[in-house]
Amino acid sequence: MLKMTIAQLNYTVGDIEGNVEKMMAAARQAHAAGAELVVFSELSLTGYYPADLLDEPDFMARVDQGLATLQQASQGLPGLHWVVGAPVPARGPGKRLHNMLLVIRGGEVVLRYAKQLLPTYNIFDERRHFEPGPDVAKVLRIGATQIGFMICEDGWNDAGLDYGINPFERMRDAAPDLVVSINASPSNIGKREQRHQIFSAASRRHQLPILYVNQIGGHDQLVYDGASFAVTPEQGVVFEAARFVEDVTTLSFEGGAFQADSGDALPTVSATGLPTMEFYRAQIVLGLRDYARRCGFSKVVVGSSGGIDSALTLALAVEALGPDKVVGVTMPSRFSSAGSVDDSVVLCRQLGIELHTHPIADIVARYAEQFETTFGQPLRGLALENLQARVRGTILMEYSNSYGHLLLTTGNKSEISVGYCTLYGDTNGGLGLIGDLFKTEVFALSRHVNETAGRELIPTSIIEKEPSAELAPDQKDSDSLPPYPVLDEVLKLLIEGERLPAPEYEHAARFVEQLQVSAEGRALVQRVRGLIARNEYKRRQAPPIIRVRSRAFGTGRQMPIAAKHL
Repeated sequence: MLKMTIAQLNYTVGDIEGNVEKMMAAARQAHAAGAELVVFSELSLTGYYPADLLDEPDFMARVDQGLATLQQASQGLPGLHWVVGAPVPARGPGKRLHNMLLVIRGGEVVLRYAKQLLPTYNIFDERRHFEPGPDVAKVLRIGATQIGFMICEDGWNDAGLDYGINPFERMRDAAPDLVVSINASPSNIGKREQRHQIFSAASRRHQLPILYVNQIGGHDQLVYDGASFAVTPEQGVVFEAARFVEDVTTLSFEGGAFQADSGDALPTVSATGLPTMEFYRAQIVLGLRDYARRCGFSKVVVGSSGGIDSALTLALAVEALGPDKVVGVTMPSRFSSAGSVDDSVVLCRQLGIELHTHPIADIVARYAEQFETTFGQPLRGLALENLQARVRGTILMEYSNSYGHLLLTTGNKSEISVGYCTLYGDTNGGLGLIGDLFKTEVFALSRHVNETAGRELIPTSIIEKEPSAELAPDQKDSDSLPPYPVLDEVLKLLIEGERLPAPEYEHAARFVEQLQVSAEGRALVQRVRGLIARNEYKRRQAPPIIRVRSRAFGTGRQMPIAAKHL
């Protein structure tokens, strides 16, 4: 029987010393449980993904020191094998590094395996830094168990659609009793189920039990959900670690079957993951919590407009950090309705957070007067609307600079897609929480927040009011944009397309197909396509957003600005 510990940890990219401390603590826990194997995730030493930190002059020296520390620590835990992920120098032509899996025991490296398949799609760019490893399987016998090793993407090509080689073929030929796969698999809606489907199918096809170990935590735009799992050819997924939290769990493996450390049968794993809104909430909360902590912020500030986007942002921030760490600022202009100001007051009282009122009408008036004096014409129309947004953005940045709070932007994916936002105004800030949620999802998640709380954290008056930027008299979003239920379906198809979950893709495709039956509908789709293309320059300058869907703005969608898109 083999006892092995899954070390699903929250690493900080670049904090090699801190990551080493985490790994040593988990290894001590594994050794105390009698484990012969402790498995960490992909690039666990550096955190995933270090990107161009790998090119910094002293970075690899720190990596070497971290590995030396782990090797030394392993001498004090006899009999324990440490499966570690780290960048390691490559030999020969090509990139100078491998994405490597190392097995350490008793102070020595007893196995090395270099990742073969290096993803360069969507959010990934590993080929920028790493050279693919050779097309070989690496196995190691621990006690009576022969173990094969893989790294993340190596296990995702069993259908042979994306790469010319399939590491599972070599692994099957090596005939291990168990495959250990270390991973850094970022989370998005449907990703957990996709992992289960792909690795269950590979396990059945090659008759190989698989242990899949992932990391957790928020890293810039990406959030890793953990959810490490074990799969067998006969039963499929038989174990799943916790999601969105660190989890160090010891399992037993014997005769091709996994058991709990106690020897008891493992609890049944649900085929379905979290409901969509619960998933969004957990992902965003962890993403903000880690982003703020890693960047050195203890508090956040949000412009509270009385609208649903800022209301949801405030509610999520309170859940992530606590009400004493969140501040709202309402900045009424001469176009702001009394209802919006009142809604901000009620919202912040319900959330238990501090709210400041900073009127902007006089500031905007003085700015407009000086503009006309200098340039000989009055400030009107879009320029005047944008001025209000930019004054608000400046006030919020002044607050951020003065008090050290992280400013959160409040734009949603629908508005960001079509440029319904003001550069250097409401796009100011350090992080966007809801920038990967379409507007219809913002409404749904706001209702979910209230349902979960069992009371109105977000006032119903905010959820039910017609969306408006309130930058002009009687302004409504629908004056400039199609209704959000229509716009969102078009955007889903144009931006995410076949990356959407199958039911969502089929619905959006049918919706847009029906829309294009009429000349008016075809014109609408073409207009939206044009808005997306023309506003790439805004998105390029906007702050990062927390990714929850399969294709988010930022590193997951790289489009040129100065190009002909249509």
